[in-house]
Amino acid sequence: MASIGQIVRPTSGNDALSRARSRAALMPDCLVEAKRIANTVIAGWHGRRKRGIGENFWQFRPYTEGESLSRIDWRRSARDDHTYIRDHEWEAAHTIWLWADLSPSMMYKSTYGHASKESRALVIMLALAEILSRSGERIGCPGVMEPVSTRNAAERLAAALMHTPLEGGLPQTAMIRGWSDIVLIGDFLDDADSVMSRIGPLARRGLRGHVIEVADPAEEIFPYSGRTEFSDPETGSKLIAGRAENLRDDYRRAYLARRENLGQSLRHLGWTFISHRTDRLASEALVAVHMYLSGMPARVASGGQP
Repeated sequence: MASIGQIVRPTSGNDALSRARSRAALMPDCLVEAKRIANTVIAGWHGRRKRGIGENFWQFRPYTEGESLSRIDWRRSARDDHTYIRDHEWEAAHTIWLWADLSPSMMYKSTYGHASKESRALVIMLALAEILSRSGERIGCPGVMEPVSTRNAAERLAAALMHTPLEGGLPQTAMIRGWSDIVLIGDFLDDADSVMSRIGPLARRGLRGHVIEVADPAEEIFPYSGRTEFSDPETGSKLIAGRAENLRDDYRRAYLARRENLGQSLRHLGWTFISHRTDRLASEALVAVHMYLSGMPARVASGGQP
């Protein structure tokens, strides 16, 4: 997606090949880091927060004629004059689609961030695949990998991403069928209306969505001063500021307004929104989105809004 205020060069055909090789070289380290982070998060069994067949207790409810007597909880029933059934949470696997933006703007890393936006997005994506695959979920990536239910889903996803063509923008989702979750990870620097024009149809199809905005601290605080040249890595357009500090207030207002508008629009659709900076721990965003996927309220500690 288009980038705001980044001092980088546009991508040529040779640069695209170089980027593909760099991403392939980056993937093993991202996978190792993803597994390390996943091990710090208590995954447990990822229930569907719905009554059905499973091992976790869900609720007590009154017994109705025709139900199996073996399901009666006699201890609970002994407390009053009613007979109660002990329901369990439905824990059948469903499909969760994961996607990370790999467009040129994601390569950006300032001295304020711990990793590039691309690296951080991949780590969160692969760590989420690791946790969810341990819980028995089916993991897919639009246009990259068909859904699989296997304990090595993170490794298979990493291998598939190493050979994925470089494309910008949101993924094609025509292959997604039925009730699913989709997690979109990127910088989402296009205006909110443009992003929502792509996301809106997904929500109307019944997909439950979760958006993680990955930002470099410099993109948010705009630390530049003096004569500075800004270059869009995707269009090649340039802006030269004689005194960059004079742009700071207007830039920050526009940047934060874009984030607020996007977050509000997503929440209006019933989707969730997390803002995550690369100077924070990747586990913060991972925990927040995992709680959303588990149907639990999350408090976002990554500097963004739930």
